[in-house]
Amino acid sequence: MPILTPEEIKRMRKKLRITQLELARLAGVSQAYIAKIEGGKADPKFSALQKIARALESVSSGVSKSAKEIATIPVISVRPSDRVSKAIKLMEKKGISQLPVIEKGKQLGSISEGIVLRLLSSSSNPLSILSKRISSIMGEPFPIVDSSVPVTSVISLLEHSPAVLTAERDKIVGIITKADLFKLLTRT
Repeated sequence: MPILTPEEIKRMRKKLRITQLELARLAGVSQAYIAKIEGGKADPKFSALQKIARALESVSSGVSKSAKEIATIPVISVRPSDRVSKAIKLMEKKGISQLPVIEKGKQLGSISEGIVLRLLSSSSNPLSILSKRISSIMGEPFPIVDSSVPVTSVISLLEHSPAVLTAERDKIVGIITKADLFKLLTRT
């Protein structure tokens, strides 16, 4: 793996259409450090350049993959009328931390460990949360992309959402989480 110059890092990052923040997270450095390197204001260590090159290589090798190729199929979901306890049991059983809320093939919202924890910590009767309907506590829906979009298009969405759903002909067919993206990056 060749060591890249600051100009090459910036050129490759822009070609791959990833932000400095995305590259920084993948390389395990700060966004400010990437900015300084690209701006010629930092003299990076050899090890930092290696991490950045590996991160760019990982993204580059994943560019040819479509969202469909890394999505988990089928989508595990809950209905708005289901109880919170059902969602918690399902997340625990499947080892996942979020679920889309889907009814009649349409996504209406989402539920996550984070949402449940916030409610539990602010409730005077935490056990009462378990019997609530998901519709009363669900969060925003996950973004939906066409299954054919490149993985790089999903990266920026995962910065702001814990998951992205994939669809074919307006039918939800898969889900991509940050964990799926990281598995892809560590496999390449």
